[in-house]
Amino acid sequence: MPKNQFQRMIFALLTVVITVHAYVFYSLYVINGSTLMSVTGADSVIHAIQTQGGVYMFGRMMPVWALILIEFCFAYALECVLGSPCSFKIAMKHFDPAKTHPDLFEAVVISATVALMVPVMSFLASLFYYPYYNGFHLLTLLANWLKLMCYNFPFAFFSQLFFIQPLVRVIFGFLFRKSIAGDGAGQAENFGEAIPQGSM
Repeated sequence: MPKNQFQRMIFALLTVVITVHAYVFYSLYVINGSTLMSVTGADSVIHAIQTQGGVYMFGRMMPVWALILIEFCFAYALECVLGSPCSFKIAMKHFDPAKTHPDLFEAVVISATVALMVPVMSFLASLFYYPYYNGFHLLTLLANWLKLMCYNFPFAFFSQLFFIQPLVRVIFGFLFRKSIAGDGAGQAENFGEAIPQGSM
């Protein structure tokens, strides 16, 4: 687990890098893949994206790398400001980390992060990918927001809980193995008094 601000920033960075790529793949291939292929007549999603000149965003076609970069910037800022600190505070209100099994406490933190981040990122996505060529209508925006939340929430919950966060912890543990090993003895002595830091 992160022990200082620098480690928390790195932990958030790892989380967002993996999450954004997973969401772009999920959105393009799983949710919209068949539509893209049927509209363009391509035999694969990547060929469909190339045929239409990119991915529709902000009322224009943009390359996939630009889409990933834009989503990364927003997601990383939100994770650092909202997701990570607020999810830990929410978990602390309901569970005492000193008396709760670490795996259960981490699951609560992850669940709180998903509950905070999915509505906000889905709203931003509904703005990013709004069909501006048809004009702008508030009800259409709200309907798209609700639809995206329905798509994103189950994917976010299960991918974060069972795949992304375990992977991030393995990578984080490898990068900071010396710091973690050095803290191990002190944590063993003060296990009952220590309060773990929040994470996504």
